[in-house]
Amino acid sequence: MNSIAASNGAVRILEKEKPTIKPSFLLIKTLFSAVSPGTEIEIIGVSEGKEISLGYSAVGVVEECGEDVSDYQIGDIVACYGAPYVGHAEYLLVPTTLCAKVPENMETKQAALAGIGAIAIHALRVAKLEFGETVVVVGLGLLGQMIAKIANAAAFNVIALDISEERVSMLQQEGITSFSSVGNMEDEVMQATHSRGADAVLLCAGGKRSPLTHESLKWIRNQGKVVIVGDIEPDFPRELMFAKEAQILISRAGGPGRYDKQYELQAIDYPYGYVRWTEGRNVAEYLRLVNTKRIDVQPFLSETVDFNDAPGAYKDLLDKKSQVLTSIIAYNN
Repeated sequence: MNSIAASNGAVRILEKEKPTIKPSFLLIKTLFSAVSPGTEIEIIGVSEGKEISLGYSAVGVVEECGEDVSDYQIGDIVACYGAPYVGHAEYLLVPTTLCAKVPENMETKQAALAGIGAIAIHALRVAKLEFGETVVVVGLGLLGQMIAKIANAAAFNVIALDISEERVSMLQQEGITSFSSVGNMEDEVMQATHSRGADAVLLCAGGKRSPLTHESLKWIRNQGKVVIVGDIEPDFPRELMFAKEAQILISRAGGPGRYDKQYELQAIDYPYGYVRWTEGRNVAEYLRLVNTKRIDVQPFLSETVDFNDAPGAYKDLLDKKSQVLTSIIAYNN
């Protein structure tokens, strides 16, 4: 089978052995996978002298079920999430804990974004917002856009910020309050909260020594929260944190279970009554939100590339010739 990997700063198609089924896993023939530009460009940049598989969010059809699998059968369409099990490859061997069935009436391509959806959902869960609270989403790339849409669907008061007028416009078209000017965003926060400040700020941007870490503390209320979602250096001044008794939180990937070998490698799920929202259940929740039309992800599906043409799409992203939020890779195997 073929797969896509980064090596020496470039993207290549490599030939690998087709995975062999194992207990509690699914062998999935990939239909679509989603490119996560921020994460994958960073991986490409550190691939000197090594090969690193790319991708972590996909959808496909179950070709084979391992022993002890009872909730899935051959022919099911499933969304799946999480490297190293999920990537841009023709076949994927994925533990059942990282999969969810795609509803019958849902467009398959939309399910390719389930991994990004799970990460967005988990970020909002980390913020522990309550109905009606105000959240500021900073950085409107693919993940920030997804977070803003889901927060809006949950009836939070969403205020979004990005320097890109085009990305701001995408959310404005859905009626989500968005700004490209920091000053205008700050005015809206003060007006919406009667000068008390936002309940939470979700930082979906990246960068070292970003001024956003300082500024975000000014935007929250007393005992408000700042959640680091993007790859941003957590450089927060103590004086501002102390003054508001601010909570600084980090959202890691798609939810409980990530990087736990028992949950992933052995496909041992957490008890539902004790861990309500795992990364796999967040994948399923994303599918529900899309299927019930609570969120619209069609704007993210504007660019589809054939698997064999994917290296060229990455080159455009690296050369900054492309400003798309994501590309959906289509498989014709």
